[in-house]
Amino acid sequence: MVHMRIIDTESCDEQLQNDAPFLCSDQRMDAELVDRLVLQLNRVYPQILSDKEACKFRSLSVPTKVQLHQLLKHLREKGEESCLEFYGALHIHAEDIYRDLPTRIRQREMADSNWTNSLAAPQKTYVLNDKGPAFFLSCFSFVAGLAILYYYGEVKTLRFSGAFLQCSAVGISKNAKDVFIFYADDIHQK
Repeated sequence: MVHMRIIDTESCDEQLQNDAPFLCSDQRMDAELVDRLVLQLNRVYPQILSDKEACKFRSLSVPTKVQLHQLLKHLREKGEESCLEFYGALHIHAEDIYRDLPTRIRQREMADSNWTNSLAAPQKTYVLNDKGPAFFLSCFSFVAGLAILYYYGEVKTLRFSGAFLQCSAVGISKNAKDVFIFYADDIHQK
């Protein structure tokens, strides 16, 4: 089970080293929970915790806090993957403890501050038309209406449109002006 970390500068074994004092002092880390964590690591990931090592960490003659301290030290020595799997097992069996870990609290605070920083500095937006959708719909409807009148109407009814098209060509590029003026002249000739 792989868990995504927010703080990439701190390795998982460094996080476990920072969390170890909290884990060893937390009253919720009782013998039963430590036993479940050891069993999960042993059964699911025998390469992380062998049967012999699991028996050592499940010994009832050793106090739970000492067992937990030895287990955490052993996992840090095993490497990054072992620490990551311990966090995964802790997340499964004791989500409330996992959520209260100092490294998780720091990650949440950093994520929250990054989120609020992104809200504080809004992205610069470019508005091409600030008149809104009603303006667009009215212009589109007008042009669509003219197209329908031209297509279905008789040419005689559109004689007035030639002057309108010539006037509307004032603010358009040279090529578009030529097309509009040619179209308007064509309407007058019919």
